[in-house]
Amino acid sequence: MIRELIDDSAGPRVRGYLHLPAKSNCEGLVLTHGAGANCQSRLLLAVAGAFEEAGFTVLRCDLPFRQERPHGPPFPGGAEKDRAGLRRAVEVLRNSVTGRIFLGGHSYGGRQATMLLAEEPLVAGLLLLAYPLHPPRKPEQIRTGHFPKLTTPAMFVHGSRDPFGSQEEMQSALKLIVAPTRLLEVARAGHEVLDKKAADGLPARIVSVFQEFFGESQAAHT
Repeated sequence: MIRELIDDSAGPRVRGYLHLPAKSNCEGLVLTHGAGANCQSRLLLAVAGAFEEAGFTVLRCDLPFRQERPHGPPFPGGAEKDRAGLRRAVEVLRNSVTGRIFLGGHSYGGRQATMLLAEEPLVAGLLLLAYPLHPPRKPEQIRTGHFPKLTTPAMFVHGSRDPFGSQEEMQSALKLIVAPTRLLEVARAGHEVLDKKAADGLPARIVSVFQEFFGESQAAHT
């Protein structure tokens, strides 16, 4: 079941959709979008639906910059507010689940999630869909300065044809993170991850690898 959610009890406002599974496993996932999309993107809809089927309560939400204007990329000066929006989304989701909460995002949304968690390890794990390591054709502008501060386990899903970072660059970047990591490589996929060239059943595969990885991560800390 999916229902619209708007929480303006505190700022920034949280706006999105809550996926309520028929049979919950008591765990939750906040999932957000990239710089050129919103929470209605094909990728987020597919991934949220797959997690819902697996028993997760999912909050698929718009970042503050997208709430302020329906089109266009975020302004650099608004990134801190977008991270505050993710923090608020986690707080809102805590009202609906009793177990672990995870934070995930596509591209820009995932990058802001990692930056937030580098300062505040407030969830059990991260799901990064097409993390933008650098702008296309500009590998010198690497976006991993905060990676050594990440102490939260993180799963990365990355297409083999993503212009924002090659598989080799991703593998090298993950070595900077002290927490456990897992890289799910998607053959022939670009930055949108879920495109015509991606393998069938990818959302379900993401959930399967996610559950395996975070089951192992939890066991290692108990």
